[in-house]
Parts: sequence; C-alpha cells; structure tokens
Amino acid sequence: MKIYITRHGATQWNNEGRMQGWQDSSLTQTGIDNAKKLGESLQDIDFDYIYSSPLGRAYDTAKYIRGNKNTEIIKVEDLKEMGFGIWEGMDNEKVQELYPTQQFNFWKKPHLYESIDGESFNELIHRVKKVLYDIINNCTGENILIVTHTAVIKAMYSIIKDYSIEDFWCNPFMYDTCLTVLEVGDKKIEIILEADISHLD
Repeated sequence: MKIYITRHGATQWNNEGRMQGWQDSSLTQTGIDNAKKLGESLQDIDFDYIYSSPLGRAYDTAKYIRGNKNTEIIKVEDLKEMGFGIWEGMDNEKVQELYPTQQFNFWKKPHLYESIDGESFNELIHRVKKVLYDIINNCTGENILIVTHTAVIKAMYSIIKDYSIEDFWCNPFMYDTCLTVLEVGDKKIEIILEADISHLD
C-alpha cells in the first residue's frame, strides 16, 4: 500500500501571515493552480480512497487534485490542522507582541509550548497517530490520498521516524501542495518521498 500525503494549497491567510488552525480561509489562485499541477502529476494513479481534512482549504485542494475522476472524497475530522486556540486569526506580529514566550516555544522549543485554548503537540500527535493507523488498518486499497495540513504531516513524520517533540519542526519544510509518499508493509511504514514539489517546476 502507498499513501500519498499532501498539504493544502496556499491560502489568503497564509499570504497575510495569519494563524489558521481550525479556522479557515480560501485558497489563493496560486494555491488552486498548484493543486491542479499536483493533480496532473498524479493523474495516472488510481486512488482507491481520498481522505481530506474537513476544513475548506484542504477539501477544495482535494477536489482540484482529483480533477474529473469520481473517487469520493471522505472528510475525516482528525485530519484537521492543529488547534491554535486564541491565536487563530491573529497575524504573526500580533502573536509575537502578545505571547512572545509561547510563540518562541511553539517554533523553537515545541516540547515547552503551552497552548491557550488549543492543542498541545502531544495531543496533536496522539490524534494523528490514531487516524493514521485507522486509515492503514481499515483500507484494502493499493493507493490512498490524504489531503491535510502542515502540523498534521509533521506529526506523521515524528510518528514514523520516532523522534521527539523537540525535533517536531526539523526539515523538510512543508510547502503548499508538497507531496510525501509512505510505503506500508506488514510491519513497517517507510517514507519513500519527502515533501516533494517537483510538480511545481
């Protein structure tokens, strides 16, 4: 089984430097174009299942990737972005002004980060681990597509590579519509492609 995982296309709030989390904003034209390019690069793959975060930016990305095929896109609540609590909708400068210590911890020392009304990294990883293994254990297909968000994909990396929360934000960087591919065997999950953006060349 191969699982193709991508981040949603670029959004208006991405351009404005706003924290999105469980809130949402629309794809930009670049985000739409990049999603279509990824769809074109994957057009020869028949996906048995397409799973998406329920948030509009991810679901719309999934539709553009799917193109004119008729595979159902299944919304999965636990594929939504990390909950950023009180920060959602704020731009980075405002977060820096009001919560400098926790903003620093979020990006530089995630093991020390304390969310206000949102999720901790431990809570995120726990939820992502459950949904990832639910998908693996409940699917019989050969090819699966997951459309989700940066922190969710980073959580998958940390689960598969078994590294600590301290290293949560280590490379690779998750560009919009970047593609990660997992190969799932009987006893092993291996990342065979990491955050690839060759479809944008």
